[in-house]
Amino acid sequence: MHTQAPANWQQLLQQIKEGSQKAISRCLSLVENEVPGYAQFLAGLPINEHTQIIGITGPPGAGKSTLTDALIGELVAAQKKVAVLCVDPSSPFNLGALLGDRIRMSEWYSHPNVFIRSLATRGSLGGLHPKIIELTEVLKAAPFDHIIIETVGVGQSEVEIAGLADVTVVVLVPEAGDEVQTMKAGLMEIADIFVVNKADRPDADTFFRNLKLMLQPAFHATAVDIPVIKTVASQRKGIAELYEAIGKQLKQVQTTDKKFRLLADKAYYLLQKHRMKDLTREALLAVIQKENITNVYSFITRFY
Repeated sequence: MHTQAPANWQQLLQQIKEGSQKAISRCLSLVENEVPGYAQFLAGLPINEHTQIIGITGPPGAGKSTLTDALIGELVAAQKKVAVLCVDPSSPFNLGALLGDRIRMSEWYSHPNVFIRSLATRGSLGGLHPKIIELTEVLKAAPFDHIIIETVGVGQSEVEIAGLADVTVVVLVPEAGDEVQTMKAGLMEIADIFVVNKADRPDADTFFRNLKLMLQPAFHATAVDIPVIKTVASQRKGIAELYEAIGKQLKQVQTTDKKFRLLADKAYYLLQKHRMKDLTREALLAVIQKENITNVYSFITRFY
């Protein structure tokens, strides 16, 4: 892993603009490891209104990786250049990715129009990598048409993806019937598109109808028509329909108010991280072990 600061950040940026996958990989590592100069580099990145971000989220076992793999195929067939950030669960002890590089996407790793990077959540509770915003900005400096962010399926807290993606796809499976009934409004309302994957399984049609019923204005808070697409990602069934639905959603112009809210969310998140920079789990663990702390509440009052 490259951790030494480059001699010339601007030269690195130029290489990224030219689509050098080696330069992109190196820059992502530099930003992820907070190498000196990275903040100034990010501040100087060009504004990009062209690259569109597709968020794919949903509960574990829904087939998000297989769906992402199939979606990459549609984008490549349409002569699109695509970057993929796969956010994997991480070990609570060493914060490394548990899944590592995605075997299902192996055919794309050497494709010139596809860039794939696996990331660990590193303990982040929202299903995203703690530097996901910064890493996405680096990718937006490269000549990609789309960036796909596939988030770890950790549940309700995944609503974070809605603040980052231009379109959010929530992937479910027929067996998730009871789960959907008990879903909080948040996860239901972040979806721009619902996908019922593994739709060849029993009760898929019933689940599909019930989900559409839940999304009707009489039952759902928004009157916006949310597409529900049936897919069998492992067989590439329904993927063309999903690609078309994503394209329609991306053509809908975001209101200025929404853009400002998303920018405010990003600013809040980045400032929160900056102010918490001096506090790490490792440092807290060292103090707790050294002082044999047993009452966490009295301990944290030191930092108020």
